[in-house]
Order: sequence, then C-alpha cells, then structure tokens
Amino acid sequence: MDTIYVTGHRNPDTDSIVAAMAYAALRNALGDREYEAACLGPVSDETQLVLNRFGFQPPKRIANMYTQVRDLEFDRPPVFSAAVTMGRAWKVLSRTHSKAIPVANEDGTLFGMLSREDVANYNMSLVSSGRLSDVPLFNVLSVLEGKVINDAGESIDEISGEVTIALPQSRENLLFKSPDSIVICGHQPDMIRRALEMNVNCLVLCQAELDEDLREIPTNTCIISTPYDAYRAVRLIFQSTPIGRICRSTDLVCFHLEDRVDDVREQMLKHRDSCYPILDEHEIVTGILTRYHLLRPRRKRVVLVDHNEASQSVPGLEEAEILEIIDHHRLADIQTTAPIYVRNEPVGSTNTIIASMFQDRGLMPSENMAGMMAAAIISDTVMFKSPTCTDRDRRTAERMARIADVSLEELGREIFSAATDNKSVNELMTTDYKEFHIAGHNLAVAQITCVDSPKMLERKEEFLELMRHIADKKDLDLVILMLTDVLLEGSQLVYVGKDDTIEQAFGVTPRDNTLFLPRVMSRKKQVIPMLSALWG
Repeated sequence: MDTIYVTGHRNPDTDSIVAAMAYAALRNALGDREYEAACLGPVSDETQLVLNRFGFQPPKRIANMYTQVRDLEFDRPPVFSAAVTMGRAWKVLSRTHSKAIPVANEDGTLFGMLSREDVANYNMSLVSSGRLSDVPLFNVLSVLEGKVINDAGESIDEISGEVTIALPQSRENLLFKSPDSIVICGHQPDMIRRALEMNVNCLVLCQAELDEDLREIPTNTCIISTPYDAYRAVRLIFQSTPIGRICRSTDLVCFHLEDRVDDVREQMLKHRDSCYPILDEHEIVTGILTRYHLLRPRRKRVVLVDHNEASQSVPGLEEAEILEIIDHHRLADIQTTAPIYVRNEPVGSTNTIIASMFQDRGLMPSENMAGMMAAAIISDTVMFKSPTCTDRDRRTAERMARIADVSLEELGREIFSAATDNKSVNELMTTDYKEFHIAGHNLAVAQITCVDSPKMLERKEEFLELMRHIADKKDLDLVILMLTDVLLEGSQLVYVGKDDTIEQAFGVTPRDNTLFLPRVMSRKKQVIPMLSALWG
C-alpha cells in the first residue's frame, strides 16, 4: 500500500508533531495501515522532552511532496549481467515486451542497456560476417545444450572462427579452407576427418556421435555434441555472444528514484531514447522508465494537521493529493482538486480535536499517547492561559492526564522550563516560526513561550540582528518575535519593521523596537487578527 503521510507545519511545535502521531495512530488502529506520521523540520527540545517522557521516537522527517520517479509505476524487468548470452536476453525481451533491459556490472551498477534495436543490428551484422569472436565456451555450450566430448576441448575457454555448415552435398573445396573455422555438421565422417586433420577451432556434431576411428586422430579441435540439427545449431550459436558486447554502454541517460518528474520530463524532451534506466541512491539499477509512465503519475498522498496555509506546509504540496485537513487555525489558501474531509474547530490545540475523533470512533488512546496529547494541549494553550484556550481544551487535557496518570501542573513546569535552556538565538527564533501573506504584505511571527522573558530580553540586540537578516533575505515587511511569558501572562514583542505599523495595530507606542502586551498569549488569535484588520 502507498504511504499516506500525516504532517504538521514547518518548524513544527509540540502540538503539530503530536497531532500527526496521534492521528496516524488512530487511523492505523482502525485498520488503515498505510498512515505514517511525518514532520517537516527538526524536533524542538520541548517536543523531544515530551517524546522522551512518554517513550516515543520522533516521526519520519520529509523534505518535500514533489512527485518523484519512485512514485511512478515504472517497469522492473530482470537485470542481467554483461556475460549473459544474447539468446537468454532475447527470450526475456520477447516475454516481457520490454523495449530494453538493463545490463549491470557485478556490483549491480549500470553497465549498459540492451534494446531490440541492438539485437537487430547484431543479427544484421552476422549476415555479412558470419563470424564469432572470442565467445566463452560456456556460452556456446549453454545455447546449444551441448557438451565437450574430447580432451583437447577441455583446455579451451573461448571459441572464435568463421561459422560454416558442412552439408552432405557440399564439395570440399568450397568448405572450410582455414583452421580459423567453426564447423557444424551431422554424421559425415569425411567432413569430420578433414576438420580434425586441419585442426579447426571448433567442430559441432549435430545429432551425431564421433566414430571410433575418428577419435584416434590427433587434433587440437574442440569437439562439441549437440541434440539440435545443423540448421538450428547455426542459428543458436550466434546467440552465444555475451550481451555486454552488443548493448549500448556509452552516452546513457539515466534517472534516480528521487528525481522530480518535472525534471525527468524536460530531460526526455531533449533525448530520443525509447527507455531509460532508473538507479537508486547507491547507483544500483532498479528499473526502466518510458514516456508512457509519465502520462498519469501517481501523486503522494498527505493529511494536513495543525495548519492549512501553503506557505507553512510541505514544499511540493501543489503536486500532492491532499486527503484531509484537521486544524484549529483560520482558513487560508490551500486549494484541492476534489472535495476532501476538513475538520476545523475553534479550540486551542489540534490534539483536542483528535482526542474527540478517538472518542467518535469508540477508541481510547494508549496511556503514553494520551500523555503526549495532554502535553501538547498544555503547550499550545500555554498552560490554559492562552485566549485560544477553551473549556473543552481543559477538559480534554484532564481526561488525557487521567488516562496517562500524570499531573498537568508538573507536566507544564517540565515543558516550559526546558523550552529556552542553552539555545542559540537562531535556534530560539526558528523553533516556532511562521510566515504569513496578508493583503499584499509579507510578514513572519516567531513565538517563544517561557517563564523568564526579562532574561530573554537581555539578548534583544542578537535577536534584532537575526530578524533584520531574515527580513532582507526573504523580503518581509515585518518580522515579529513574541516572548510569551507564562508567569506574567503577556508577551514582549520584539520587531523589525515600521514603528507606526506596530503602533496602529496594537495601540501601544513601541520603544526601541520593543513593547509589552499584557494578556496577549496567542499569535493566531491576538497578533495576526490585529495586523489583518490594519491591512485589510
């Protein structure tokens, strides 16, 4: 089954990570085993503390949702060694209806591609030459289903020569004139004697045995016995050539599993190959790709939790198939090509919604999962002091805490005391950072929840320097850092942008790029709406 990724927003917080894990666990418990939690960025120290506290590993990290070669239903024909006979390879080409098959080195890396055109060119060249050159003896024995019947033949490893059929009515002077020959005949004692006396390179006896008197002739000829008649043998012997000699091994265009389909399509427009080899991350051949496979690419599937804004979601989301959205933020700009299931509720934490979904389906989360969900609700509602917090959030957190047998107060102290310890300004700034596009204005708001905002303000100049760099690099009109203090029940705002924008939005005159907003705890409900009203 194809994986369905459940993922939160970029720079994921605890609510985002736990929501993805909880919803994937819910769907998998219901028998939908293809759901897998994922994250789009590094796990914060706070989130890692919660994961460790309840015995979970961080979810898989994914970089994008672009449609890649690995998402296509490409062909997986057998991959042959360069030493395999052309006869065996042709059987596979005929049976699989593949236009070409990959030829690999001993370590599995690409050697070349054998196409039907290569086989046709080889067969046409035989019409004019009629000669085999240094073909391994084992290859010849394989295609002829033959065996060596003399001692001299046991010391020969390769066979070369002009292939000649010695027909009964043939005149001797028109037959093999040089020892550099491969003679194919039936029970023809005179022809056999002449071949042995001339020491031709190889003598193939078709449905015949070597007479006793002929065995006494001293010779260096390799004698092979085959159950096929002469006409069949002469066709088969040319199929003993190793495919490594006739396949195309230079100027190959190949693709890797992680290549984007859009890039592959552009490359195919520049070349006229019928098919292309596909390699994995270790350069091992894994399949072949044709233009047909690009007609209906299979898109990645994803469920979005804790966000519904394209700029906050996974890169390449426009190429993915969005199946569901579970969120508690404002409706934003994500569009879908078909109707989907959306659950958006005005609560303080996505995990409050997912806990209700467990209840709706008659399931109880495990003790450890319930503990993580309680921690996520505490984190996102700032110990129930955020204006986004509802009575439902509190009741849900209490229920999850009872299932996990943990104290909400102790859990909250653990989370917020560890949130800012021993971190660089860059780590603090990017832990919970989101970008927004409002009425033609671009801005970013980062939020740090702490219990010691005056101490954090001692590093204000470091924060401002980083914020100016972010604003210049990303062409942002405004960059805000919220230092949300759980004990003061308010937020210190540090910003880079126009002073009058901040003053008009929040009704407070800033000083040195800083102001304190009492009872402002929520970016979603108390900061973004004020800016939206100003610019709207």
